[in-house]
Amino acid sequence: MDRLAIVVPCYNEEEVLKIASEALRGVLSDLVGKGKIGPDSFVLFVNDGSRDRTWELIEEEHRNYPEQVFGVKLAGNVGHQFALTAGLITAMDMSDVTVSIDADLQDDIAVIEEMIDKFHAGCDIVYGVRRERKTDTFFKRTTAQGFYKVMELMGVKTVYNHADFRLMSKRAVEQFSQYKETNLFLRGMMPLIGYQTDMVYYDRKERVAGESKYPLKKMLALAFNGISSFSVKPISLILGVGMAIILASVIAAVYAFISYFTGHVVPGWTSLILSIWFLGGLQLLAIGLVGQYIGKIYIEVKHRPRYNIEKVLK
Repeated sequence: MDRLAIVVPCYNEEEVLKIASEALRGVLSDLVGKGKIGPDSFVLFVNDGSRDRTWELIEEEHRNYPEQVFGVKLAGNVGHQFALTAGLITAMDMSDVTVSIDADLQDDIAVIEEMIDKFHAGCDIVYGVRRERKTDTFFKRTTAQGFYKVMELMGVKTVYNHADFRLMSKRAVEQFSQYKETNLFLRGMMPLIGYQTDMVYYDRKERVAGESKYPLKKMLALAFNGISSFSVKPISLILGVGMAIILASVIAAVYAFISYFTGHVVPGWTSLILSIWFLGGLQLLAIGLVGQYIGKIYIEVKHRPRYNIEKVLK
């Protein structure tokens, strides 16, 4: 039977960890009882440099359930995408199939069985996709939908309403491990792997305990990282704006000459200053955007480790 690993990145999740462990162990027991996965399947918690008792609770769960609960302790806080990657790579050699899910249990664990069924039907990647966003606030719903539309506009291939709740076969994780880039955006990387894919749909639940670890600032950073890691269209857009401004400048110059020779010159300090501010701001924006791309190249060429593992419980 196939050995399943459920990978759970954790950052300051002491309030929810035991609840998540119990729920996920229940999923494993149910699937083992139905003969869909091997009895040696396990949950792998990845501690992403938590400042609370998260790692202590992971160790406690491992002592109580040594065959079902494993753990990875990262040497420091590296962020959700790196923590999830560390879990997937660690589980790769110990399992035949992995499911990644956040510790808050907002993703519906009931559809994991459907994911396994699709895996047995030949799928290498199965995406968990939200049916709707009615439970989100108006702001979050609007910004999330805008995010996917912007990504599509920029040419980044993603799965609409999918985050990081997905199943991956062993060979899909092995292929993913060949992507060595430092600027990770997993939602954009997974479609690049290829292989046969499918989707399962679910309704997102309320967080069972604790607070969200993805405030607006982190969401915006993730969105920008995704766009800049997979698309050069922002630079192309700036080039287009620059060409448009040059054209407007030529038209303005023609207008100025006509006004001068016809005697309709009107001295205007405000229009001059506004033009200088606008062009100066545009130049700074362009330099900053190009600098972001250069900075990413600078980070990539160093080939530093994306994370350091301090301890593994298995």
